[in-house]
Amino acid sequence: MRLSARNQLDGTVVRVEHGAVMSTVVIRLTGGQEVVSAITKDSAQALDLESGDAVKAIIKSTEVIIGKD
Repeated sequence: MRLSARNQLDGTVVRVEHGAVMSTVVIRLTGGQEVVSAITKDSAQALDLESGDAVKAIIKSTEVIIGKD
């Protein structure tokens, strides 16, 4: 699969939590950090996501917000 998004991070699914409409997917990256993605439940089920699956977190955004106290 070829994509225009440049931020593609390899990782492993840690867990998938399904809600009524949305699912939360926790991905552990190769460096140990975790990325959490909220996707539709239909998409999570169509991808058949399960703990241990090798996946790619693809980040496409026009904004990055940084905060500091």
